[in-house]
Amino acid sequence: MVPPRATSDAGRDALRVAIIGNPNTGKTTLFNALTGLRQRVGNFAGVTVERVEGGFKGPDGRRVTVLDLPGSYSLSAGSPDEQVALEVLLGRDADRWRPDVVLVVADASHLERNLFLASQVIELGVPVVIALNQFDVAESEGLRIDVPELIHELGVPIVPTVAKRGEGLEPLKKALIIAAGLPAPSRQFSIPEPAQNALAPLEACLVSDGLSVTAARMEALRLLGMQRVGPHLDRVPGLAAAISAASDELRSVGFVPTRLESEVRYAWIAQVIERTVTRSRPVGYNVSDRIDRFALHRIWGPLIFLVLMMIVFQAVFSWATPLMDGIEAIIAAAGGAVGNVLPEGDLRSLIVDGVFAGVGSVLVFLPQIAILFTFIGLLEHSGYMARAAFLMDRIMRRVGLHGKSFIPMLSGYACAVPGIMATRTIEDPKDRLATIMVVPLMSCSARLPVYTLLIGAFVPATSIFPGLTLQGATMLIMYLLGTVVALAVAALFKRTLLKGPVRPMILELPPYRFPSLKSLGVSVVQRCQLFVQRAGTVILALSIVLWALATYPKATVDSSLPAEAQQEQQLEHSVLGRIGHGIEPLVRPLGYDWKIGVSIAASFAAREVFVSTMGTIYGVGTESEQALTERLQSERNAVTGQRAYTPLIAVGLMVFYVFALMCISTIAVTVREAGGGRIGWQWAGLQFAYMLALAWGSAWLVYAGGTALGFGGSR
Repeated sequence: MVPPRATSDAGRDALRVAIIGNPNTGKTTLFNALTGLRQRVGNFAGVTVERVEGGFKGPDGRRVTVLDLPGSYSLSAGSPDEQVALEVLLGRDADRWRPDVVLVVADASHLERNLFLASQVIELGVPVVIALNQFDVAESEGLRIDVPELIHELGVPIVPTVAKRGEGLEPLKKALIIAAGLPAPSRQFSIPEPAQNALAPLEACLVSDGLSVTAARMEALRLLGMQRVGPHLDRVPGLAAAISAASDELRSVGFVPTRLESEVRYAWIAQVIERTVTRSRPVGYNVSDRIDRFALHRIWGPLIFLVLMMIVFQAVFSWATPLMDGIEAIIAAAGGAVGNVLPEGDLRSLIVDGVFAGVGSVLVFLPQIAILFTFIGLLEHSGYMARAAFLMDRIMRRVGLHGKSFIPMLSGYACAVPGIMATRTIEDPKDRLATIMVVPLMSCSARLPVYTLLIGAFVPATSIFPGLTLQGATMLIMYLLGTVVALAVAALFKRTLLKGPVRPMILELPPYRFPSLKSLGVSVVQRCQLFVQRAGTVILALSIVLWALATYPKATVDSSLPAEAQQEQQLEHSVLGRIGHGIEPLVRPLGYDWKIGVSIAASFAAREVFVSTMGTIYGVGTESEQALTERLQSERNAVTGQRAYTPLIAVGLMVFYVFALMCISTIAVTVREAGGGRIGWQWAGLQFAYMLALAWGSAWLVYAGGTALGFGGSR
């Protein structure tokens, strides 16, 4: 039974609007334009996977609360993100209000496909407004839409919009206010009489549960298409029997129950399109098709993708250097100024050796973070990201998944948390869980400072060929290593714990578009703000704690020794040194000393803490990342006199960070997305354990194998 509408926190006089639409229709762009928020947008499916709320002041002065629902192709709830949308629209979500008006965002250039969802929403018995978005694209393709006739056919207000330019927003706001006072739309498409007779008992059962006659028809078709009873209707008397009887009756008169809804809806939609849409020129071979001849080619496609990745990672090193030098200079000047003002003592050491050494050694990587996300944003906004998923489909199918799983994996290059949440677009629960288990293997932006520090210190900038150095190639190898192993682990899960058939992939390839500089800029700035915020909170707090652990208790040091030797004595005597020596037996087989062991342990909260911990341990303060690089290169073992860190150790350490799960946020979101409760913790525990074992084992193989081959663990 549909529950009564919940009251809104904003007050009952506020208008509540839910936005829904197919993926890649500009739905979130329109939401941002209406509310002034800056939610992430992208030219590929699956960007919005959670409900996001905003608002604006309506033309009549009322507050309008707007809820952006995940993109959905239908209300069949075939995937978790579609289930979220359906529960809200039907008022079954206890945590959300049922909307007063539903705003359906339809792509005007693909109207026929978008009307399937629109027709379902119209039948829910809630006032509806349709925004014909990307109206300019439709006109440029020679489409002429008779909007008044379309309003007549659908029986709801319709407003043409171009969300990225803010066109049509004021008429749309007025339409939302007006629609709230209109009766619910009652238009229905016709169903063949034999099928209608078969559906009648099932519809009557749903009406008795509280649905309107119109909504009951939509729900009956949806349940038949799913071939299962939704959990919210398990206790409806006679529902299961009514579904079974309707299915049998439909088969007896020549219909396939699972295809009935799509057949009758698209037949009706075809008639609507015929009466409302004309094309001034025939469909031709457009620019996107020409580009895809190469971008999706079996041979050229993967090569283009690989070249693009090489350009990205080479740019991370080459383009960031001047900006990094500037940040180093600023941090050095600030640290020097503070150090000159403060007297010698613990407070000065805390500020210079704790805060500036810890936080500054991470902030220096901000330009590389900005460059990485600029390139990722260009790939997303241009439409190439969906092509990358298509290219990977052949490989993904061999490991038991399909190309749709690659979108969350690609998102994992930025951060595993939204990558795991993006798995909500995957319909099959086993495919979704297998993808969740491997997304953290994709090298996220938090690993970038670790890679950059070690590559900058131990990998020469030797040119391999014009435009690519050994440093850029090493970075690319680290990212590819995580991807290849993620596919191998997914194959293992799909052949053991998560066995299931390989399902065909249906993926929308959006047209190529020039990225919006505004949207791209907002996306990059937001990512950089998160990085700086993390440095100013988590890393700052940990840097202070680590400084205290490295400073106390005070040791009695021989003042005749060099400054470095005195510092070493203090570290050995401190709490941090004692913890490090306790950890050292676990990491010594990997070629690491206690300082690396402590840095690894500290970075289990966040990977980039490794860099700040090393900075704090070595007390590099105002010298920032460059000085830390030089210190790592020159560090000697106090007993043997050999180099403490070598290229072999650096490679092993990078491999360790490729595979290790060091992110509390990732563990938390895995628990939630894997089912929550005990089962969620079990999957998260398995994920953490296998990744840690893989990290330790792989790092040991690199060190032991390299030593056996004569590369040497220390020189």
